[in-house]
Amino acid sequence: MPANESDPKYLVAVVGAGPAGLYASRVLVAAGAHVVLFNRDVKAGGLAEYGIFHNKLKMKGGLRKQFASILEDPHVEYYGNVSVGEEGDISLQDLLDLGFQAILVTVGAQGTKWLGLPGEELERVYHAKDVVYHYNHLPPFAQQDFPMGENVVIIGIGNVMCDIAHWVIRDLGCKEVCAVVRRGPGEAKFTNKEWQIFAKNLDVDDFEEEWQRCTPKMEAVGQDLDSAKAVFLGGVEKGLDPVSDSRFTYRFFASPKGLVDDGEGNCAGLEVEETYLEDDNGYMKCVGTGNTFVIDCESVVFCIGDKVDETFGLPTEWSEFSKHPEPRYPVNDISYEAYDPAGERDLRQIFLAGWARKASDGLVGMARRDGTNGAEALLQYLSDIGEAESTDTQALKERLAALDKIVVVNADIPKLFEAEAKIAEEKGVDEFKYDANEEMLAAIARQ
Repeated sequence: MPANESDPKYLVAVVGAGPAGLYASRVLVAAGAHVVLFNRDVKAGGLAEYGIFHNKLKMKGGLRKQFASILEDPHVEYYGNVSVGEEGDISLQDLLDLGFQAILVTVGAQGTKWLGLPGEELERVYHAKDVVYHYNHLPPFAQQDFPMGENVVIIGIGNVMCDIAHWVIRDLGCKEVCAVVRRGPGEAKFTNKEWQIFAKNLDVDDFEEEWQRCTPKMEAVGQDLDSAKAVFLGGVEKGLDPVSDSRFTYRFFASPKGLVDDGEGNCAGLEVEETYLEDDNGYMKCVGTGNTFVIDCESVVFCIGDKVDETFGLPTEWSEFSKHPEPRYPVNDISYEAYDPAGERDLRQIFLAGWARKASDGLVGMARRDGTNGAEALLQYLSDIGEAESTDTQALKERLAALDKIVVVNADIPKLFEAEAKIAEEKGVDEFKYDANEEMLAAIARQ
């Protein structure tokens, strides 16, 4: 049954069809809105479809069923393969001019965050987001090559590092994989479950040597050595049986300073500076010693978080879209309202949620909560301004029909999944996904 059986009273655009946008759409429809959901990708799902590790099929299947239910609601219009933004198929101002009362931006963090180090332009230097999109078959990344070689360095110590290590160790079988960490083992950010997937590939003797090097630095700031060590070695004890001979190591207290060129434009190593921790009124500040060394490798993957796309059409601060410092409609004391610090643009009709509000903050569960909260903030605004004069979207449909491209609609999504499931069955594999938008669009047309 649709969430809202009566005639809708509000007209809202949601830009981005990941978990935040989809769950927000459900909340908005339940409150009497007609929602038009725009998606850059052909397939809905965002982080849930293209960010979760590719073999977590049970989790993905459950989320796909929930999303399918949302897209079946007659008051949710879905338009995929449509980019929204200043350089896109349609702009935010275009949507407002077409009669939308408000816009909820849930486009995620689609920009690429770098550290600005010498050599980042070398071949085989990657950002984790691009690699994750590649192995999850998101066009165009699925069609690009990401050669890793036999010796891989991964920068970071969170769950994204674990996902990349999982892929290069258990899928590719790279011989040497090293995680480089600015801080120490006491500040690991990954979950035990993700670490345990490849923990048995840890070179325990090397880890013990590394631990001895780290011990004085951890003791100097009063960190609990036993608890920290138990996280790593407990993962080894409880970990999955290895499927490759990959050797995994850590290099703690090592801050990246630059990439080494092999003389032919390829990555040959990572230069790092030794660091230590300094207690700055309760905050553990990472301080460089000036001592540097090079870790030989054939590829480097940066797992350092993401940032929003600065070309989207909203003001940005740091890695995020600017948010109103004194929100009119806060939810749990959090601002979901877009804001122009320069005071040149009135953005009162535009709201933010998910990674568009706070980049790289949590996974699907967090995106769901934030999308729901963003919708609640937007609904407060709609309550103040009143009902829409019209919720008709014919003018929008005519605008989209004039685009020189195929626009994907609600009914196309189950056709696409059906086509991919059929191929998976024929190939005898658990899952099959098309690597190109053209292939997906052709599959939809054949159904």
